[in-house]
Amino acid sequence: MGTHLSGKVALVTGAGSGIGESCALLYAAKGAKVIVSDVNEKGGAETVQKIKDKGGDATFVKADVGKPEECEQLVKKTIDIYGRLDMACNNAGIGGESHPVGDMSVEGWNKVILINLSSVFYCMHYQIPAMLKNGGGAIVNMASILGAVGFNNSAGYVAAKHGVVGLTQNAALEYSSQGVRVNAVGPGFINTPLLDVMDEAAKNMLISLHPIGRLGKPEEVAELVVFLSSDKASFITGGYYPIDGAYLAR
Repeated sequence: MGTHLSGKVALVTGAGSGIGESCALLYAAKGAKVIVSDVNEKGGAETVQKIKDKGGDATFVKADVGKPEECEQLVKKTIDIYGRLDMACNNAGIGGESHPVGDMSVEGWNKVILINLSSVFYCMHYQIPAMLKNGGGAIVNMASILGAVGFNNSAGYVAAKHGVVGLTQNAALEYSSQGVRVNAVGPGFINTPLLDVMDEAAKNMLISLHPIGRLGKPEEVAELVVFLSSDKASFITGGYYPIDGAYLAR
């Protein structure tokens, strides 16, 4: 599969399923040691096993990214286990409450902002100093097409993902000269367990929003994340990269 990431250590949040799992698997396939993190222990353990079955090196560390102290511990454990941190994909997120602004609960708003935006700050807050100790690193934050446009009944999610894009740009301004590159990716609707709650009609409606005529695959997003994390992307920082089957081009 290639070994251009050998000797590197990658950390992936929300790696128990979907896009995060695919990112963890691809980092490992390219030679990196991977810290697989999730609140879901079963999913996380399964991802680690898939990596080990293919001869890779991975360790599961449970963390709730909505708690800053757990984000701190996650980075600390990464260093304890593998001695360094080179790459991070801050992917953990939730869909959140689905209501118009006037009906959305304050609790629903606070929860999605916490898990989808504040968590990215908490993670980077501890990841960046760890990377600076190695002379640099790369961070990829999982935004969304909804980091660029609105979507009915998803104010909290949309605001959080727009925030992730701005936070990414800021971190890139502050740390690129010190060797830490920071980028955001913006997936369209991807066929992951998050969409399992939908019936066929709802899924077909989502498909119709993508001119390519289908939903994305987690593996396709992983290819972009791992590229942006690698030295092949050495001049790429502060960017927001949609991967969306032309959703945003409409």
